[in-house]
Amino acid sequence: MNFTVIAIIAGLGGLLFGYDTGVISGALLFIRHVFHLGPAMQGVVVAIALGAAAVGAAVAGTLSDKFGRRPVLLVTAAVFVLGALLSAAAWSVAILLAGRVLVGGAIGVASMLTPLYLSEMSPRDKRGAVVTINQAYITIGIVVSYGVGYLFSHGGDGWRWMLALGALPGVILFAGMLVLPESPRWLAGKGHREAARKSLAFLRGGHDVESELRDLRQDLAREGRATAPWSVLLEPRARMPLIVGIGLAVFQQITGINTVIYFAPTIFQKAGLSSASVSILATAGVGLVNVVMTFVAMRLLDSAGRRRLLLVGLSGMLVTLLAVAGGFMAGMQGGLAWVTVISVAAYVAFFAIGLGPVFWLLIAEIFPLAVRGRGMSLATIANWAFNMLVSITFLDLVHGLGRGPTFLIYAAMTLITLVFTWFLVPETKGRSLEQIEAALEGEGRLA
Repeated sequence: MNFTVIAIIAGLGGLLFGYDTGVISGALLFIRHVFHLGPAMQGVVVAIALGAAAVGAAVAGTLSDKFGRRPVLLVTAAVFVLGALLSAAAWSVAILLAGRVLVGGAIGVASMLTPLYLSEMSPRDKRGAVVTINQAYITIGIVVSYGVGYLFSHGGDGWRWMLALGALPGVILFAGMLVLPESPRWLAGKGHREAARKSLAFLRGGHDVESELRDLRQDLAREGRATAPWSVLLEPRARMPLIVGIGLAVFQQITGINTVIYFAPTIFQKAGLSSASVSILATAGVGLVNVVMTFVAMRLLDSAGRRRLLLVGLSGMLVTLLAVAGGFMAGMQGGLAWVTVISVAAYVAFFAIGLGPVFWLLIAEIFPLAVRGRGMSLATIANWAFNMLVSITFLDLVHGLGRGPTFLIYAAMTLITLVFTWFLVPETKGRSLEQIEAALEGEGRLA
């Protein structure tokens, strides 16, 4: 099987993430009327899935380290299908929230495990592009969800179709994972050397894999154990990866991206666009920008490098957040509302070439093999926890401070992220996972 096809199938976990992330923004415009939800309960409908995602991410590392990456992804796909259908069929707020919990838990597992699985499957010179397939799928899922939202935005029960169609990527992921191999690095770490050889040979199309296997054996010999206790993450050799991973996880959220993803139609209506359908259509255009710029990032990550793209992207995010804040503070309405739409689109574009893909790529690269799953879990838990915090407080911040000051807060957080990146985030392009681990343990240097 062609390696590109394998990566495309494996990356479908990102589609689960993206579709549900985006679809709730359009569905919420109708759900709030059907179930008579105030601002606080609207925040709960969004945030309960995010809390469940944090729990899913918390268990994903341990489960994947113990049982393997592939079987956990199979179960995750099945749970997502069940949650999407339950949410769509909801006849009460309680049932809707139950479905959102299942969906959120599955997304949390997939958001952590998909980039990990892709990273461990990839050759070093293509790892940036391959792992970013996950981010590309997230953006495609978001823009598809916006299109579906617009398609069903004219009917009272259209929100049920918006949520139900989320089951499709879960079905496709389940079917695809049935034919993919287990991670060769996980197999080698568990002592299944021959199975690891067969998995690598399958992934590399029958090419010689002895050099890659030798690097794996040296990494395991240096580690001295296939899996290690959680306390290893506090040792000096894992401390910097943990600081960078959790730091970027938090900053990815507190710079405001998911307030745009979840509440874009609401933001555009407040900026002066005329109707729910026009707001959803404008949001779909922003989602398309996200997709295009993510593919640009895929082309650049293995040449320009992770750190450079992160710095460029954050600088652009800072400028465009200031523009959005200034637009709201100036009281733009009518035709000038499209200035806000353009500023938001530019903000998303800069996120898509920097902080969006680079965070998920780096946390799949920098942790030692023996605790890679659990290190990624901690970073992903932090990501979802702050996703929930930012999402549940956004409408209250807007109500209490105003839209302009709220976006100024996100701009300030972006400036802090720039400083953090400049001083702490390493460059990992062109290195094998084993070389990155050795360098972070003091046996080499990362630029």
